[in-house]
Amino acid sequence: MTSKVEPPQSEEHMAADDRQKAVFDAAALVKDLRAAFSTGKTRSYQWRVKQLQSIIKLADDHETEIIDALRQDLSKPEFESYISEISLLKASCTNTIKELHNWMKPDKVKTSVTVFPASAEIVPEPLGVILVISAWNYPFLLSLQPIVGAIAAGNAAVLKPSELAPATSSLLLKLVERYMDNSAIKVVEGAVEETTALLEQKWDKIMYTGNGRVGRIIMAAAAKHLTPVLLELGGKCPVIVDSQINLKVATRRIIVGKWGCNNGQACIAPDYIITTKEYAPTLIDALKAELEKCYGKDPLESKDLSRIVNSNHFSRLSKLLDEDKVSSMVVHGGLKDKSQLKISPTILLDVPEDSLIMSEEIFGPLLPIITVEKVEDSFDIINSRSKPLAAYLFTNNKKLKENFVKSVSAGGLLINDVALHLAVDTLPFGGVGESGTGAYHGKHSFDAFSHRKGVLYRSFFGDAPARYPPYSQGKLNLLKALLSGSLVRIARALLGWA
Repeated sequence: MTSKVEPPQSEEHMAADDRQKAVFDAAALVKDLRAAFSTGKTRSYQWRVKQLQSIIKLADDHETEIIDALRQDLSKPEFESYISEISLLKASCTNTIKELHNWMKPDKVKTSVTVFPASAEIVPEPLGVILVISAWNYPFLLSLQPIVGAIAAGNAAVLKPSELAPATSSLLLKLVERYMDNSAIKVVEGAVEETTALLEQKWDKIMYTGNGRVGRIIMAAAAKHLTPVLLELGGKCPVIVDSQINLKVATRRIIVGKWGCNNGQACIAPDYIITTKEYAPTLIDALKAELEKCYGKDPLESKDLSRIVNSNHFSRLSKLLDEDKVSSMVVHGGLKDKSQLKISPTILLDVPEDSLIMSEEIFGPLLPIITVEKVEDSFDIINSRSKPLAAYLFTNNKKLKENFVKSVSAGGLLINDVALHLAVDTLPFGGVGESGTGAYHGKHSFDAFSHRKGVLYRSFFGDAPARYPPYSQGKLNLLKALLSGSLVRIARALLGWA
């Protein structure tokens, strides 16, 4: 008796089978989460607080492992890892726990005479099951901070960490499974295929942090199910530098906001500077001096400078820097070490407007300086481009500050500093136009993952016969008076005088 031998499958059939399995797994995953959400446990205040406390404990218990994972993925300095990722996440949890009881309360609202007697309120309720797709540049913070908002609002959630930060992704899977309620909070690792399978499912909201190209894919997938999205994208964040300022403080803040934010690999990092032709040499000299203080004479050897995430991004940045019309514009830095995936802090002066470096988001350690005749001309340059996620201004001029706030449209503005606004959780953090849609942080995270449900309460007292057929001119006059809200007109209609 011979056994039946199946013919070998083609690579296409094997890939199709794997994809079918991924889709099936994704569908089963969502089904399980909906079942957990339908029990109502995620709606309870106690459950929400317990999960948020677990995130704090997760971060406290495994601080060293988190820092090591970030070092493996990005060579991120311990200082940056703690300040920009761990401490911000813990602060978000702590503040949410402190305020959550108040956030969950219904908001009483006024009613009109049209529905008298009645009362009304707005009740925040969870959306349901949330998908969070996070970024690689701050892979710990940008994975769990949205989950904080989803949990606070009472949702179940899936986290898909970035495959470009594999050490952090693997650690998140392990820690979330150990510390959190896995019936309602899950982590899915993987790359394009797994993300595609997840996007084919119906979610109650999708949040994505990353670039506009993928953001468009997310929106297209969400549109098939009419799923709302929260997109944190980015863009070319400008910095306007006026004269007559404390230049040392300004340059140090620009440096830490650019190169001290993951070596420029941050959505809110300065993408280019605008200053006057007259002031540019002074600014450049100050930047050079402070950069040497921060990163030494050989910044490629500095332990305080993150590396480029991978060889593809290193090549992309090299292409921006090596373009013929750009390479001669370097006034500081420009050093590269492909073996270490490191590029030194680089300043360029007056690169052409049509160069690649001015056409796309840099997301790296290159910083062009554009010069204008007068600082007010900066607004026209910024407004001629897509709206950025953040825009910065350094000045002591009150009128210039006012015009900046009034004239420049961006996700957020910051005057006399860089990037620090994201640490203020009372401010919404989000983009506008191509830099994103929706906002989160603090109460804004709770609102982002909640539905504000309007509820009107009426009694059987005070029923108005004028609402019901058969209709008459007298009833119409009374209803017009009621809808006007005028007590005089209502009185006249009731007396038959209208």
